[in-house]
Amino acid sequence: MRTRSSLRRRAAAVRLLAMDVDGVLTDGSIVLLKSGEEVKVWNVKDRIAFSMLEKSGRRFYVAWITGRASAQVKARAEELGVDALYQSCLDKRAALQDILRRFRLTARQALYIGDDLIDIAALKGAGLAVCPSDAVAEVKSVCSLVTRAPGGRGVFREAVDFVLRSQGLLRKVVAEFERPQSRLFKDAQGKKRR
Repeated sequence: MRTRSSLRRRAAAVRLLAMDVDGVLTDGSIVLLKSGEEVKVWNVKDRIAFSMLEKSGRRFYVAWITGRASAQVKARAEELGVDALYQSCLDKRAALQDILRRFRLTARQALYIGDDLIDIAALKGAGLAVCPSDAVAEVKSVCSLVTRAPGGRGVFREAVDFVLRSQGLLRKVVAEFERPQSRLFKDAQGKKRR
């Protein structure tokens, strides 16, 4: 069993946060409309984690590797500035290795979050393997860190908190959020006046 301090040392090396989508960023539920369009529910806690990484002042890469293809996932990835998106991907370890080569990183610098059997190879290929609390038992057995949150309820945010805390950056990020967000305030005020 790994100690919390050894996990923090491993998290200190992380520069890539790669993950599955369904069951990690969402709870795995998919609503299919008559049009064939898929609707997924995203958690705002995970959304703010992207801002936290940006405010840290350190360059982190984010990658989504999913076995399904969805226009909604593509649009969400573009909106959030995800660095790499692999859809309809059945070999997630190969995708992870491709991403590492692309960004000139080592496996030690990668964190991977997965929840089901298709994620196991990628989890084993990352320096830090993470899963949500409701992941299948076989996934939990290969992960170093199991989040308190279940899939779709802030798993990514919890992983980002852990990485930033391990790298001594969380206080800086919190301080950035304590500063006035003037642009956001102006945008909100402008909308109210219309």
